[in-house]
Amino acid sequence: MTSGLWELVLKGIWTTVQLLVLSAVLATAVSFAVGIARTHRLWIVRFLAGFYTEVFRGTSALIMIFWVFFVLPLAFGWQLVPLWAGTLALGLTYGAYGAEIVRGALNSVDPAQREGGIALSFTRWQRMRKILLPQAVPEMIPPFSNLLVELLKGTALVSVMGMGDLAFSGNLVRLALQESAQIYTYILLIYFVIAFLLTRLMRGLENRLKAGVGKAPEPAVSVRRSETTTVGGGVS
Repeated sequence: MTSGLWELVLKGIWTTVQLLVLSAVLATAVSFAVGIARTHRLWIVRFLAGFYTEVFRGTSALIMIFWVFFVLPLAFGWQLVPLWAGTLALGLTYGAYGAEIVRGALNSVDPAQREGGIALSFTRWQRMRKILLPQAVPEMIPPFSNLLVELLKGTALVSVMGMGDLAFSGNLVRLALQESAQIYTYILLIYFVIAFLLTRLMRGLENRLKAGVGKAPEPAVSVRRSETTTVGGGVS
């Protein structure tokens, strides 16, 4: 490929990374807000959080992108740029999946921990901040890692808006070179490398968080059987 085409691909990678980071931040905020609301003592809060989760889990991310980009301007009279439209659609959609991860992790904490917080006269927020979240967050990292990789793959959907992400840029290069197999193989490898780096980053974060609550995996210790040789040359 020429330098101009490589520059186009690099711009596509940068756009994809930007979209991934922004939508991941929004999805994380939504996940914790809605997930914690799913465990609230008031039924109306649990109902609204559950309604949001069901709606966004039950709709297509692609159609949500269409809706945010094409329908919102008709309803409100203003147009989001493709980057922010993609961020909003993907963040809200994947945040609904993340909310279930947060809810499940919070509910998995030993009830005795909650009772201990009540015995210490902690408020609900203090119990959440000092007892529940420190134990639940490390358990959220593996499913969040999978969700982050799914979000990375979901960023390719924004190409339908003409946004110059990696998928869109790769398709332009394919049209310019009339070489589908080679270009799409490169694009697959780039997505794989980004996903691999994300999983390694999340693995390191998981180990660090678990170490903070005393759950870090113990280093493997090789045990060698000692052999004692007797005077007569035997082994006991």
